[in-house]
Amino acid sequence: MVFKTCDEDHKGYLSREDFKIAVVMLFGYKPSKIEVDSVMSSINPNTSGILLEGFLNIVRKKKEAQRYRNEARHIFTAFDTYYRGFLTLEDFKKAFRQVAPKLPERTVLEVFREVDRDSDGHISFRDFEYALNYGQKEA
Repeated sequence: MVFKTCDEDHKGYLSREDFKIAVVMLFGYKPSKIEVDSVMSSINPNTSGILLEGFLNIVRKKKEAQRYRNEARHIFTAFDTYYRGFLTLEDFKKAFRQVAPKLPERTVLEVFREVDRDSDGHISFRDFEYALNYGQKEA
């Protein structure tokens, strides 16, 4: 188990450095200072680091976020039939004809304009992901 491996001194918790190593081992990237600061500030001040239960909660949330992002990427790629890395209005209309054929074209155009946050006529994956997440934070 990663927790035990990173808790080399058998302290029963992960220090800031231990946590960074655990993230690299599990997710393949070095966490930013902001991410580590956020995690470390959320732990109980009476402990010297992240306990197993807290670590498992962090990992669970990160895995869920990773899975959701992978699903979003899969959907985006299915709509991006020309593999350009963005969706045009035509791509968007075609996708909506497949998933919501009765939706008026005017509504599709309104949605496209809303999702195309920088108004460049293209929906990037970032725009698409933002649209999928819109309203999710309040739930």
